Amino acid sequence: MPDSDAILLGLNPAQRKAVEHIDGPLLIVAGPGSGKTRVITHRIAYLVQTTGLSPRRICAVTFTNRAAKEMRNRLERIMGPQAQQVTASTFHALCATILRRDGESIGIPSDYVIFDDGDQMDAIKRSMEAAELDPKRYPPRSLLSAVSSAKSQLMSPEAYLAHAKSYYDEVVQRVYVEYEALLRRSQGLDFDDLLAKTAKLFKEAPDVKAKYQDRFVHLMVDEFQDTNMAQYQLAKDIAGKFQNICVVGDPDQSIYSWRNADLRNILSFQKDYPTAQVVNLDQSYRSTKTILQAARTVIAVNTQRLEQELWTDNEQGEPIVMAEAYNEEDEAQEVLKEVDRLCRTEKYSLRDCVVAYRINAQSRALEEACLRYGIPYRLIGGVRFYQRREVKDALAYLRLLQDPYDEISLARVINEPPRGIGKKTWDDFTRWTKQQGIPMYAGFQVLAGDDEHGPSTDHPFGARQAQSMVDFLQLLNGLRTDAAEMDLPHLIDEVLSRSGYRAHMMESDDTDVEERLENLKELRGVTAPYADMPALEGLQAFLENSALVQDQDAIGEEEQQYLTLITLHQIKGLEFPVVFMVGMEEGLLPHTRSMDDPTQLEEERRLAYVGMTRAKDRLYLLRAFRRRVLGNTAPGAPSRFLNAVPLHLVSPGIGVKAKVRAEPVVYDRRKTTNVDIPVNVAPPFKAGDKVSHGSFGQGIIVSCNPAGGDFEVTVAFLGESGVKRLLHSFAKLDKVS
Repeated sequence: MPDSDAILLGLNPAQRKAVEHIDGPLLIVAGPGSGKTRVITHRIAYLVQTTGLSPRRICAVTFTNRAAKEMRNRLERIMGPQAQQVTASTFHALCATILRRDGESIGIPSDYVIFDDGDQMDAIKRSMEAAELDPKRYPPRSLLSAVSSAKSQLMSPEAYLAHAKSYYDEVVQRVYVEYEALLRRSQGLDFDDLLAKTAKLFKEAPDVKAKYQDRFVHLMVDEFQDTNMAQYQLAKDIAGKFQNICVVGDPDQSIYSWRNADLRNILSFQKDYPTAQVVNLDQSYRSTKTILQAARTVIAVNTQRLEQELWTDNEQGEPIVMAEAYNEEDEAQEVLKEVDRLCRTEKYSLRDCVVAYRINAQSRALEEACLRYGIPYRLIGGVRFYQRREVKDALAYLRLLQDPYDEISLARVINEPPRGIGKKTWDDFTRWTKQQGIPMYAGFQVLAGDDEHGPSTDHPFGARQAQSMVDFLQLLNGLRTDAAEMDLPHLIDEVLSRSGYRAHMMESDDTDVEERLENLKELRGVTAPYADMPALEGLQAFLENSALVQDQDAIGEEEQQYLTLITLHQIKGLEFPVVFMVGMEEGLLPHTRSMDDPTQLEEERRLAYVGMTRAKDRLYLLRAFRRRVLGNTAPGAPSRFLNAVPLHLVSPGIGVKAKVRAEPVVYDRRKTTNVDIPVNVAPPFKAGDKVSHGSFGQGIIVSCNPAGGDFEVTVAFLGESGVKRLLHSFAKLDKVS
């Protein structure tokens, strides 16, 4: 293991300050690209080297197995074999180990089983039966989510009832009681229990808590902005004796409230630990000055944050490109054209580029464009659009309307949704039609018989199974007949409705049911260009086109080079030289669900900030004038986050000249071409100053930057005025004390 000087070598002053902090609580506010993992691992090595502390008395926890593995690998490179003694794991893994060893103190056997998501759903359904609740009225997935939220807040069923504010809360509590009883009978714990039961163990068994407090002299928590109440309490308990708790995080990158993450944990850390030293890792090693300044300006409007002036020694870099395309297909085409140009004429490769978007359904246009132009790509965290289960199911129904003898499609949807034709029945039917020497579709017709004599009895199936297959035949025939009276988009509606597929999905317990419904809406939207044709004629053209796309799905999968497609939630923790953020429109980013909730709107702004700060060299922000997404086509307003980017950092580009901002900007373009403010002239305002304007009212300064002999002042005005960019010499802004 290297000596302490070697461990500190190469650290900047802020990083070194954090590493050298030995005793007492420590809050490290780590901006994007500031080297937080390096600080954590070097601090662990420094503690061992300088204090002589045994590595087994240090605990470092994070949120993902990937992050924990990276932490262990770095420790091994610095510390060698000693790294194996450090407890470096996820919160859940640490708690699982503690409960295995000491859970019997609160009645948890050491051989407890962990209920996965499927087990939890089964348990919720049985609990609902015990509570005599109708799953059609109360979706099981929603009830499980409510129970999970209660556990993350360390609320027992009794405590939950005490805080109930509605009849639905009472329903949740009834299910919660039955659910907990079932888990106890099964000697099982769910994922939330791993945290909640460990917190309970520490509360009810002081000797057990003391054992872990004595063992772990130092505790470090990464991604602290993502902790929930249970995790915060666990960290507080473990560090309770020595108070050597070091938390690392960035409120500006908190984007997981839907997973019960509580931003207040990091914002109020100094209140709970008033002696805490605060270290700001404010030097970014990732992004150019231009990208960093733009991202800072976007996030500065948020109120739930810790003020930090992120800076970099990196070069100024290229301007941020803003562009507007006509629709999502044009948007995808513009992205690929620019990717091609970057790869041909500059230093970049496909793997240097990433396209990020707000919702998974947006990948469809990008995937189709990649396949059409032969661009290898990798879809992160998802299945290709036309290979997604619900899309393939819907296409199989459509193919059967075009060709009822398509046995591949028939086998796919014969019992999707379930209609009493299970695997054994289907295997028997397949065998019987082969023996009869007839196609499967003809087999259905034989079972149905003719109108004069009624259903046939000359078959080996029971009455119920036979009737189920006859019903399926009537479904197909009815849809084929009625298709003559409708267009393709409405035919898809009828297929999903009359087959029961949509209703079955809405009652589904899948965690991604909302996303799957969005994909079906997107599929319907894709068929819009065929709406002026008869349904079956349009269907034939559409299926031919989609089949051509599918035939190219394997392009580049074995190649080293590929373009990355990813959601903004999944891109956190990654970095790329070139980032394209598409769908920068009101309703997408920020998402329409956040519009009426200031807290959710701030999280959407953090999501934009996370996306922007993934870029090292170049950042492209694109939007479509009209977008067909989730089944609707309509003009969309530019995202308010586009308006927050200072104009002198922006280059309208990649061949698109349309306006990308939401409203006119008050500025003189002739004065923004050069920055010639004398260096000794101080800006008239600083971020956070309160000001008043004669027309727009009161507001808060977001930024004040030199602009062609003047200062461009960005102000977030209260009320409906929103964010404005004004020239100081014309704006007549007055400071408000």
